[in-house]
Amino acid sequence: MSRPLSDQERRKQISIRGIVGAENVAELKRGFNRHLHFTLVKDRNVATPRDYFFALAHTVRDHLVGRWIRTQQHYYERDPKRIYYLSLEFYMGRTLQNTMINLGLQNACDEAVYQVSAGAATSLASAACFLDSMATLGLAAYGYGIRYEYGIFNQKIRDGWQVEEADDWLRHGNPWEKARPEYMLPVHFYGRVEHSGTGAKWVDTQVVLALPYDTPVPGYMNNTVNTMRLWSARAPNDFNLRDFNVGDYIQAVLDRNLAENISRVLYPNDNFFEGKELRLKQEYFVVAATLQDILRRFKASKFGGTDSVRTVFDSFPDQVAIQLNDTHPAMAIPELMRIFVDIEKLPWNKAWDITKRTFAYTNHTVLPEALERWPVDLVEKLLPRHLQIIYEINQRHLDHIASLFPADVDRLRRMSLIEEGGTKRINMAHLCIVGSHAVNGVAKIHSEIVRTQVFQDFAELEPEKFQNKTNGITPRRWLLLCNPGLAELIAEKIGEDYVRDLSQLAKLHDFVDDDLFIREVAKVKQENKVKFALYLEKEYKVKINPSSMFDVHVKRIHEYKRQLMNCLHIITMYNRIKRDPTKLFVPRTVIIGGKAAPGYHMAKMIIKLINAVAQVVNNDPVVGSKLKVIFLENYRVSLAEKVIPATDLSEQISTAGTEASGTGNMKFMLNGALTIGTMDGANVEMAEEAGEENLFIFGMRVEDVAELDREGYDAQQYYDRLPELKQAVDQIKSGFFSSNEPDLFKDVVNMLFHHDRFKVFADYEAYVKCQEKVSELYLNSKAWTKMVIRNIAAAGKFSSDRTIKEYARDIWHVEPSDLKIPPPNEPREVAEDGTPNGTEARA
Repeated sequence: MSRPLSDQERRKQISIRGIVGAENVAELKRGFNRHLHFTLVKDRNVATPRDYFFALAHTVRDHLVGRWIRTQQHYYERDPKRIYYLSLEFYMGRTLQNTMINLGLQNACDEAVYQVSAGAATSLASAACFLDSMATLGLAAYGYGIRYEYGIFNQKIRDGWQVEEADDWLRHGNPWEKARPEYMLPVHFYGRVEHSGTGAKWVDTQVVLALPYDTPVPGYMNNTVNTMRLWSARAPNDFNLRDFNVGDYIQAVLDRNLAENISRVLYPNDNFFEGKELRLKQEYFVVAATLQDILRRFKASKFGGTDSVRTVFDSFPDQVAIQLNDTHPAMAIPELMRIFVDIEKLPWNKAWDITKRTFAYTNHTVLPEALERWPVDLVEKLLPRHLQIIYEINQRHLDHIASLFPADVDRLRRMSLIEEGGTKRINMAHLCIVGSHAVNGVAKIHSEIVRTQVFQDFAELEPEKFQNKTNGITPRRWLLLCNPGLAELIAEKIGEDYVRDLSQLAKLHDFVDDDLFIREVAKVKQENKVKFALYLEKEYKVKINPSSMFDVHVKRIHEYKRQLMNCLHIITMYNRIKRDPTKLFVPRTVIIGGKAAPGYHMAKMIIKLINAVAQVVNNDPVVGSKLKVIFLENYRVSLAEKVIPATDLSEQISTAGTEASGTGNMKFMLNGALTIGTMDGANVEMAEEAGEENLFIFGMRVEDVAELDREGYDAQQYYDRLPELKQAVDQIKSGFFSSNEPDLFKDVVNMLFHHDRFKVFADYEAYVKCQEKVSELYLNSKAWTKMVIRNIAAAGKFSSDRTIKEYARDIWHVEPSDLKIPPPNEPREVAEDGTPNGTEARA
């Protein structure tokens, strides 16, 4: 929650964060006091921030529940096409402040809590962008995933090294979720397949139960509240007990943990496929539970209905769209075929036609090591019937290819779902492409690489199947919530409608030369920087100059994202200051943050190197306040909300052709940072929208990288030719930054010279020269801020509302709705089947 409003701000009551309103405040105060009382806090003076948080969360949830029930009633009565978004991970963050903004309660809550207790302010966060946009656009959408007991690990930095700690995010409870045991479903593993005259039967399986937890996802000011349903694994009561003897009872109960481990922990997304059995279990678990749920909802078409009323599946693709977010939920394709063929007894061809028309697949990476390729032996053990179905899909697919390209054996090998040679593997991306009616990348350049390189054979066969859907971010969270000063400044200039239609930011072009607006934009940025500088000083005990350029590089630590190139630039700046301390130098605070996957040795070495460099730079009296380096510990959504509004320069420097899209780049752009970046991912479209002259673009393009690959990349020649690069590398190599252990970074240096697929040295010179242009512009505050305004004015394309509209129209074939469902305090007509208002909604 943001700070309490001043008297002047309370009078202002800007409505993009909700009208304060005396009735709203009074009602919220009553609810807040009631829930605070239920926490058994007798003396409010000893209430903890957590007590206030839960009291406020439950108060806001009370406002949400009526709208949630109404929305589900509305869907069951109207029976619209449902959109199902399947993902193995949702970066939810915390939900309170996002919910308050979308319900229009932000200011009223601030005021109510201010009146009840001035000490209750705390910083809170929100939900995944696409789900937010689906609700805001009135789509009947559902997010499905796993309710992980432990999320992505908490990162601690000890002596410069990353140390992982468990993220026990549920230890204090979650006020937003509601368990729905009445919708618990069985999921089967292992076993064997029996074939008979009536078809195939999967028998002797081990059962794990999937218990759903529902979380509300409110749209912005439209009373629509959609559902995110996350599954938790539970062992059935008879798990391993059927054949126990007295001595085995305790062990049998303890073995229940094996079943429940499925939803225990989130695998870090490190762009590297490991092929662990538990991960495959997770992937099938979410798919099997979700498809049962989807089929139940499809059959019970009318709200309040208790019988399955749909038994014919011809209309299934007209009522159901399933979006596979990456290949992780790919087992949904053979699972739906199993349901249709084995259980519902549909003929194969009909089942396959329905399945293909139902699924669509979003590709998220072009890195070959990240693509999922499951060993056939593992799938045969865990999901024997699914392997048979995949073989049948593949055989029919290859027969079709062979009929089109007779005797082209190499093409058959390239396009097969099964990779032969060594360990036989299932290529899950190929399964997704063959089993879907649409395939999309997440930025223009990425979709082009997908179409012309990664899946070229498939695109030649079915060119109409391949599309682009450039990623977007929700402005509710990534502007209104995290940067209210800028959000309100924009609203004063162009009105409030931009929150729902971000393309209206283009109106800001009219104010690029408005001196007052330029000063106000610069003032908001400076206020955010001062606030963040205080946070950094408190957390890291490093004195920060708020007037210095905040140069920020925050994302997962990975070689392709090239944090090493940034590190080489830091060392270069350090050496320049040391060489001539009297020379004019534009002060910088370089902020790097991100987590390395626990098993990714090189990424962990990069973190250690950055911290070692920071230790030297920050403690050198010659450097003083000219250059500071901070590694942000445990970078996460709530920290992003602090750093992004305070950033001057956003680092988006991946090797061209490696970053699918990126969304951090968009968040920085919307919040008034300028971008230094390569022509990669969504940077390309940001440059198109704002004009390349309004970004700091440098380095190789995709075609240059390809040319260098053909010629052969030789790191040594850059090292020999560029004295500043040589000096920086020699310092790393000699132990200048690790005097107690001179060889500490030998693996990093060895990689840079001999195994650097991402060609750091090749772009170093262009990067350093581009950074000099950045410093030069930063000296001219007015020119810098004018460029900032041009960037904000060009950010309208990058709203997730626009992205979801494109998915809706081009892939799901539904139209967004601006219908506003009546709130719970307004009368509502009785449903057609006579269901009275207030009946709890079916899920």
